[in-house]
Amino acid sequence: MPIEVTLDRVMKDRGISLSDLAERVGITLANLSILKTNKAKAVRFTTLDALCRELGCQPGDLIRRVD
Repeated sequence: MPIEVTLDRVMKDRGISLSDLAERVGITLANLSILKTNKAKAVRFTTLDALCRELGCQPGDLIRRVD
């Protein structure tokens, strides 16, 4: 897939667990896990915005295009 989710790296850098982030963002642990493991087919802008807000980052820190 040409789009890679780097959520796991950002979470590690920020020292936040999957369950903490899911609770703070307001999405299920299962859905966040799908996103973290790069198995998501799409992500809502509202979810991306909430993740960026909680992690103190920009969307480009969480997703990137891979050739």
